[in-house]
Amino acid sequence: MNTTALSRYLLCEGREIHFMDWAPAAGVPAQGTVVAWHGLARTGRDMDPLAIHLASLGYRVLCPDTIGRGLSQWSPVPQNEYCLAFYAKLARSLVDQLGLERFHWVGTSMGGAIGMVAADGLLRGRILRLVLNDNGPKLADAAIERIRTYAGNPAAFATVTELEQYFRTVYKPYGYLPDAQWRLLTESSTRRLPDGRVTPHYDPAMVQQFIHHPQDYDLWPVYDRLDIPVLCLRGAESDLLLADTAEAMRDRGPRALVVTIAGCGHAPALNVPDQVDLVSRFLAG
Repeated sequence: MNTTALSRYLLCEGREIHFMDWAPAAGVPAQGTVVAWHGLARTGRDMDPLAIHLASLGYRVLCPDTIGRGLSQWSPVPQNEYCLAFYAKLARSLVDQLGLERFHWVGTSMGGAIGMVAADGLLRGRILRLVLNDNGPKLADAAIERIRTYAGNPAAFATVTELEQYFRTVYKPYGYLPDAQWRLLTESSTRRLPDGRVTPHYDPAMVQQFIHHPQDYDLWPVYDRLDIPVLCLRGAESDLLLADTAEAMRDRGPRALVVTIAGCGHAPALNVPDQVDLVSRFLAG
């Protein structure tokens, strides 16, 4: 079934935010809206496969680029704005301007943390169901340090082909991606430096979150206050969301439905039938 998407921009909290706006497929009953938010050093285009699937079922799907990533503006005050609290403000501004009162949220890694913070605060009562893709209220310190190290010093290459090979290496834990998706992942997150080399399309200063907001991802109190259905997808080999944390999520707060995704680490790419079907069945209740 054909689906269409518009590339759009809105001024949110004084910053220009880019997002893909996927329209529900024609001829199917409308199912509401899903906000699908990407991970730390990625862009909203990572959500294309999930958005296409959900749009074919009748959902409108919004896939933003976080400030400092993709085509969204970079922050002039990174120490203040690269943090979950400001990202939640951006989310509220986006949905307010689009006139959305109630919606679902699917978040990969950082995108899941933004969803938790928003659901407990600025968007409380408006997020109906929350999907946390390899994210939880406590993340492994060693994995955070690993991500902070490579994200804060992004590699640069002479050619896009070399950058794609780099992405295939660092994002191998995503699991299976066909060649066309690796190419899309690369082309949708590439920028050229003044010296002509190419590098991942984000502001390296976004890792200042871990310096100026070191407790940002310690979210057990937030998680325990959630009163909405939560689905947690955990990559079986994830070094970020540890198995004991995911197990505790079953018993605390909203008592998440936890599903382990075989063949993946951090984080499942939400691009194969088993994964997107899990999400759509959960959103449908």
